[in-house]
Amino acid sequence: MSPIVVKVIQFFLSLSFLIVLHELGHFIPAKLFKTRVEKFYLFFDIKYSLFKKKIGETVYGIGWLPLGGYVKISGMIDESMDTEAMKEEPKPWEFRSKPAWQRLIIMLGGVTVNFVLAVIIYIGMAYSYGDQFIPMESLRDGVWVMDDRIGEKAGIQTGDKIIAIDGDEVDTFNSVFIDLINGNNITLERDGQVIEKEIPVDFIATLLEDEDKVRFLNYRIPFVIGEVSETSANKDSGLQQGDQVVRIANDELRYYDQAKGILDKYKGQQIELGILRANQQVNIPVQISDTATIGVRPSFVGLEDLQSQGILKIETKTYSFMESIPAGINKGVDILTSYVKQLKKIFNPSTGAYKGVGGFAAIGNMFPDTWDWAAFWSTTALISIILAFMNVLPIPALDGGHVMFLLYEMVTGRKPSDKFLEYAQMVGFFLLIALLLFANGNDVYKWLFK
Repeated sequence: MSPIVVKVIQFFLSLSFLIVLHELGHFIPAKLFKTRVEKFYLFFDIKYSLFKKKIGETVYGIGWLPLGGYVKISGMIDESMDTEAMKEEPKPWEFRSKPAWQRLIIMLGGVTVNFVLAVIIYIGMAYSYGDQFIPMESLRDGVWVMDDRIGEKAGIQTGDKIIAIDGDEVDTFNSVFIDLINGNNITLERDGQVIEKEIPVDFIATLLEDEDKVRFLNYRIPFVIGEVSETSANKDSGLQQGDQVVRIANDELRYYDQAKGILDKYKGQQIELGILRANQQVNIPVQISDTATIGVRPSFVGLEDLQSQGILKIETKTYSFMESIPAGINKGVDILTSYVKQLKKIFNPSTGAYKGVGGFAAIGNMFPDTWDWAAFWSTTALISIILAFMNVLPIPALDGGHVMFLLYEMVTGRKPSDKFLEYAQMVGFFLLIALLLFANGNDVYKWLFK
């Protein structure tokens, strides 16, 4: 099956699952408070539906426009903009007739379900898979900066040990990228000295200039030959796939990132490489080109091999069922906190983070191109948290807009007029359309020009 098809299937499966549960978060408390629900829809049914069936007083259906979903609650101004019923006297079963505290619970139901769902997923993943990570302290010779320009921008060099970001210790290599994006200051150990560096405010913009280089840091790896080029001057030298280069002329070599600097010294010369092959060292004469290369491609080196060479450690933490509950809750809170930090940077134009805002294509690309249940549920949980936070923003037409007006009513004792709510809903709707156009426009721009 095509990788794109796999991504699309995962995207729609995840999105449909999250939308239905979000709307159930509104539907169930509405029913508990004896509020009539006229429609329950997955996707929007502008003009027509793909499927619909009326059960009791509610029409359940699937729309053709996959931009979300909704429940239409009687006596409430929502995205349907059906204001005719609002001209009549309030009925006992209508949303507007219910006490403010009940209306608040109904409106908060969707985002509550989204966050709780994410926590449940994280609990299940902690129990089923545990956590596998690389302790930052195990990288005894620091990190590898694969793009010097980005590294220079962040103030990080190959061999640096990353100690803390914004004063918080960086425990695992797995978390360093998101910490850098969210952070303002970094603490490094370089040549035995602890130094502080300020992360430039526009560092995110630098990363977004070439999204293939976002992960500009890596753990250091040995120089293992993956392939000898057919056009290489050394194709008949005796170099083999799987050979590990441990010496270039008289210079010892531990890591691949050291090779370029050493080879520069021997441009155009014939030298000997020290090769580790089947646990034995052999010497092979090679010709160094004028561009300081030997005509080979490096090989991927697995984490287990790196661990066996003492370059890093892999740790796996397992959880009992009871232990997985606080672990899942903590993961949900940490992800939400991280997302809020990222959103703050998006709303700060000087960071350039707004350039990374994406629409449906960006969300779809969050899923792997092969089916992996662990990755699917992890991505679904992340999207669920994003939906929860975005929906609670105080923007009319979102749940947070309704909550904002309800809190105003509960504090002041004055209810906003139906006409005001209608206009606010229209303003919020146009804001959301503008955001959708911007986000998906970013996707199109990246597809066409990057």
